[in-house]
Amino acid sequence: MDVKGYCVVCKEKGVPMKDPVIEQTKRGGYMAKGLCTKCNKTKMCCIMSKDNAEKAIADGSAKKGY
Repeated sequence: MDVKGYCVVCKEKGVPMKDPVIEQTKRGGYMAKGLCTKCNKTKMCCIMSKDNAEKAIADGSAKKGY
């Protein structure tokens, strides 16, 4: 499972993240943070459900940051 998000520079949805890290928000939600693979400079965020966050960590496609 690749972690994908929206890049504000490329203006594209579904861009895979480079080196995503899953973090937990103050309110208990989950967020993936990484870099855009197309422009390699823009930070990206993607809000995820708990199930998708755990699945991405289990697959090895994202690191656990909490």
